[in-house]
Amino acid sequence: MADARPAPALVQPRDGAGAGHHRALDGAVGAAAGRGARGPRSGRGAPLVSETADVRRVRIGFWLGVLAMALFAVTLPATRMATGSDQDPQLSPLFVTAARAALAGSLSAAYLLLTRSPLPARRHWKSLALAIAGNVIGWPLLLALAMRSVTAVHAAVIVAVVPLATAACAALMLHARESVGFWLCAVLGAALVVVFSLVRARTGGGFAFHWADALLIGAVLLTAMGYVAGADVTAALGAERVICWMCVVALPLSLPLALWFWPNSADLAHIHASAWIGVAYVGAVSMWSGFFAWFRGMDWGGPLRMSQVLLLQPFLAMFFAVPLLGERVDALSLGFALAVVATVAVGRKFGRAG
Repeated sequence: MADARPAPALVQPRDGAGAGHHRALDGAVGAAAGRGARGPRSGRGAPLVSETADVRRVRIGFWLGVLAMALFAVTLPATRMATGSDQDPQLSPLFVTAARAALAGSLSAAYLLLTRSPLPARRHWKSLALAIAGNVIGWPLLLALAMRSVTAVHAAVIVAVVPLATAACAALMLHARESVGFWLCAVLGAALVVVFSLVRARTGGGFAFHWADALLIGAVLLTAMGYVAGADVTAALGAERVICWMCVVALPLSLPLALWFWPNSADLAHIHASAWIGVAYVGAVSMWSGFFAWFRGMDWGGPLRMSQVLLLQPFLAMFFAVPLLGERVDALSLGFALAVVATVAVGRKFGRAG
C-alpha cells in the first residue's frame, strides 16, 4: 500500500540475468543461515570465496526494504491529512493529485539531469505510458477522492489486496500461467474486500457498497497495472530511473494542473498546516524518495524476500493513522486486514509454485 510501489515478486523476471542475480542472493542468505557463525566451509566442493559480503549486502537490502515499506505505509494517513474529510475538507483531491506529481516530477528532473540519464528508447514509451496512467494519475487521483469519505484504517483493508492484484495483472498482461490455487486466492481476496465494505456499511446503518470503496478498488486495479508496466522496463532503464521518467513525462501536465487547482485566497485561510505537510509527504516521499530505498532493497535483498515485507504495510498504515489522524483501529478492520493479508501470503506461495 504503498504509493506507486514496485511490482511484487511475481512480476519480476523468473529467467535471465536479473532473475539469476536475485536467486543467487536468496541462496546466499539460505546458505548463511544453515552455516550459522561457522563461516565458509572448507573441503571438496566448498566455495573458495567467502560469502560474507553478499550476506551483508542482503541484510542491508532487507532493512532498506523495511524502511521503504514504513515510508509507504504513511501514504494513506498523509493523503487523508491533505484532503481532509467530508466534515472538514482541506485541499482539493484534484490539487493533491497534481501537486504530488508536480513535486515528484521536479525532483525527478533534477535527479535525471545530475545523473545525465539518457532518454528512454522508443520501445519503452508504451510501458511508461501505462505506468504513468496507473501510478502517477490513476492511483493518486482515486485514492485522494476516496480518502475524503473513508478513514485511513478503512482504506488500509481495501488496498491490502494490492500485491495480489498486481500478481493477477502480471499473469494476465504478461501471459504468465498461474495455478488454480493462486486464482482461488485472488477471488477470495477480492471477495473479502467486498464483504468488508458491505459489513462496514451495515454497521453504519446501511448495507450497500460505498462509492469510496469502488474508488479504492479502481485505484488498486490501476496501480497494479502500473506496477506491471513499470516492471517491464525496469531492467532496461534502471529501477530508480523508471519512477523518475514517469514523473518527468507527466510534469508538463501535472505542473499546470497544480497551478490551476491551487486553492483560492478564501480557501487558504481554512487549510491547516497538516494538509500541506501531507501533500509534501506524498509528493517527496511516497511518490519519489521512498522508491530509492525500495528499489535498492529489491536489488540487494531479492524480490521474493522484499515482497513479503509488504504484508506488514496495512498494519503499519493503521498504526500511523492513530497518532497522525486520531483514528481508532477497531476489531472489524483488524480482523479483515489479517484475513486479506493471509490470503495474499497464501496466493504468493501458489504463484511461486505455479
